Amino acid sequence: MIKKLSSNLINQIAAGEVVDDPKSIIKELLENSIDANSKNIEIILYDGGLSKIIINDDGIGISKSDLPQAFERFATSKLENLKDLSNINTLGFRGEALPSIASISEITLKSKTSKDVGNEIKFSFGKKVFLKPSNIEEGTSIEIKNIFNNVPARKKFLKSENYEYRKILNLFKRFALCHYN
Repeated sequence: MIKKLSSNLINQIAAGEVVDDPKSIIKELLENSIDANSKNIEIILYDGGLSKIIINDDGIGISKSDLPQAFERFATSKLENLKDLSNINTLGFRGEALPSIASISEITLKSKTSKDVGNEIKFSFGKKVFLKPSNIEEGTSIEIKNIFNNVPARKKFLKSENYEYRKILNLFKRFALCHYN
């Protein structure tokens, strides 16, 4: 069950909300895929992640009722109180980065749990476009495009396609070594 956090807890984790570049997007979503017990994770990059990123996993998925909540600021399925913040046993808080990513891009998330049919939700620069059924077979698929198109000042600081790709590749190699399964 995904729910809104208390303001006290929000202040404790506020620093982790920033999305700087395609690599930071992939880092957050890889952590989510690993936390969702994915055995297979596929990353597809267009223009070094500058124009489009697609991440597919075969994890536990997100239920239809939780999809809209996953895009709410500071909503998570991992914490309920301040004490929980000291006992984190995951890489992240499933959904923690989604509102930040949604605010600077167009994002479509398709997901299916073992108990639900597949569903799809789309946001365009922070505004919900739709929530509808999807034909996804298992897990979660996230497509992010037009990254930073509504934040030209941030987009200006991105490097070349090749440079951004190398940062992502280095990140992926570190994840693959630590999570070889």
